[in-house]
This record gives sequence, C-alpha cells and structure tokens, in this order.
Amino acid sequence: MGGDGGLSVTERTRLRRGKEKGSHRREDLHAVLAGGFLCHLGVVVDGAPMVVPTVYGVEGELIYLHGSVASRSLVQAPGAVVCVNVTQVDALVLARSVFEHSVNYRSVMIYGVPRLVTDPDEKLRGLRALSEQSAPGQWDYVRQPSRKELAATSLVALELTEASVKISAGPPDDGESPDAELGLWAGVLPIETRFGQLAADPVLPDGIEPPAHLTERQGQALGR
Repeated sequence: MGGDGGLSVTERTRLRRGKEKGSHRREDLHAVLAGGFLCHLGVVVDGAPMVVPTVYGVEGELIYLHGSVASRSLVQAPGAVVCVNVTQVDALVLARSVFEHSVNYRSVMIYGVPRLVTDPDEKLRGLRALSEQSAPGQWDYVRQPSRKELAATSLVALELTEASVKISAGPPDDGESPDAELGLWAGVLPIETRFGQLAADPVLPDGIEPPAHLTERQGQALGR
C-alpha cells in the first residue's frame, strides 16, 4: 500500500521490513481502530519498558486511553513518548513448509506524547468514546459518571498524527515454489472473535430484559 494520505512518515513509523504491507493512509488507520476496543500501551518507567493492556476510544483525530495503570505510568514519565498498538488477527496462513507459515492481521502503531485529560467536558466526551467503542448505545442506557467518579477516573489523549498501519492478507507465498510439488495441503485458517450470548447478573430481578443494542451484538464478529 502507498504512503500518501495524511499520516506523517517518521523514523519511527517508516517501515523497514514488509514495506508492501504498510500504509500511511488515514482511512486505513481509522478502519483498524474501529475494529477493536483493546490496545497495548508501551511506555518506559524508571528506565524499564512497561506494556499494559487498556481500553481505548477514538473521537476524530484523538485516541483516548483509560485506566489508573496507564495514568500512573505516564505521571512517572512526564513528557515521554509512548507507543500504542492495536492488532486484529484474521487468520493463520498455513504453507507447505514451516518457514513460509505466517499470520494474516491488521495492525496499527501510534507514537506521541499523551496528555492527561483534566477538562470535565472533554473527559465526559472521552469516556463516552471509550464506552461507544466497545458497546455502542450503552453510554445513553446506563447511569453516567458522577463528579466523584469522574475525579477518580484517569483518561489520557493522544493525537493520531504519527502512526502507521500494516496489513497482511492472502494465501501462502509458496504456491509457485518447489514445495508446491510436495502434495501437501496449504491455505488459510480464519480466526474469528465473536460476541457470545448475554448472561444476566444473578441478582437481576425478573422482568428486566436486555436492551436491543446488546442483544443485537450476540453472535457478531469483532473487528469487522
């Protein structure tokens, strides 16, 4: 994929291996981010790397990250550049030799210096983005955060400026190699993550049915 389309190409985002799988198009970035809600945040704390999983939400050209672990890491390393990764795994690529085996995936790497969100209005918008990223419709269905809860919640924002996308897709690469004469099966084994059946809280009173925005997600594939 080409490198034009709005994302800056830096020494950190410049692809050195598998360049044909790379993209710096903003629409590709947003497509991958829209397919998930869990990311991995990498930051150096006290001279050692720390990678923590946390939920995220996207609003415009910002990605919001939630969690006390993430904010503690950033507070201990103010002004530090972080790396955020989001990866969707699509399939195992099973070739005729072990060497040619691979994985089909869509992956995003985002670099930058995040900021702690302190403005109450922006914090509400960011938390709504987090909620809607994973469970669209849930924010308006349940009780929204109180002032005390907002004060106890950490949220950081990172601009979607320095980022790159890498997408691997397709069958094995050895279909025209000498290994094709081995008479072995080769192909792709798809991987899907789906939402299961809703399980009600055991103490939920009888007669309270789940809302449509949740029942509709049962059986739906994540990342599509």
